Amino acid sequence: MSKRANAKYKIDRRLGQNIWGRPKSPVNKREYGPGQHGQRRKGKLSDFGTQLKAKQKLKGYYGNISEKQFRAYYAEAIRLRGDSGANLIGLLERRLDAVIYRAKFVPTVFAARQFVNHGHVKVNGKRVNIPSYLVKVGDVIEVKESSRQLNLVIEAVALAERDVPDYFEVDHSKMTAKMTRVPGLTDVPYPVQMEPNLVVEFYSR
Repeated sequence: MSKRANAKYKIDRRLGQNIWGRPKSPVNKREYGPGQHGQRRKGKLSDFGTQLKAKQKLKGYYGNISEKQFRAYYAEAIRLRGDSGANLIGLLERRLDAVIYRAKFVPTVFAARQFVNHGHVKVNGKRVNIPSYLVKVGDVIEVKESSRQLNLVIEAVALAERDVPDYFEVDHSKMTAKMTRVPGLTDVPYPVQMEPNLVVEFYSR
């Protein structure tokens, strides 16, 4: 069970942005933070505050990943060749729960984590129940045959509010997905602006 499944919109309200682009987000009606002092919190952010908010936004988007795990992604991103911010995005998009969400097998990234945890997903024919499992280019991800008629899956496939990005090949008739390349920042269909460079600056202080 996702630790934040019932409180996911608190992330939206705290950040003042509809980070998943969901029609039901409370930010669509109230752009200020939760609580009685929410409307008073709109001061000018320091450099540290701006970097912290960028980190919270990216962490929140991928299902509020734990700090320990997120820092490990940063460490791997700076170890890899190339732009560290782009590497960080590539690693996050390779997470199995992110792939399930992108392929529109489930409606939210929180549901994706739970879906993987409960053993509904196979990678290259083998069941994988670890949401943070890193998918490689060419891996075949599929929804287990006995899980394909779940209401959650049927509703997600029909969702009109988002499309499958072009770095995935998805067949909804067979409920399979394949990552064709690791995306860069501009390839990922974030509903709001993500700033992985600020996240790198936050951790490299």
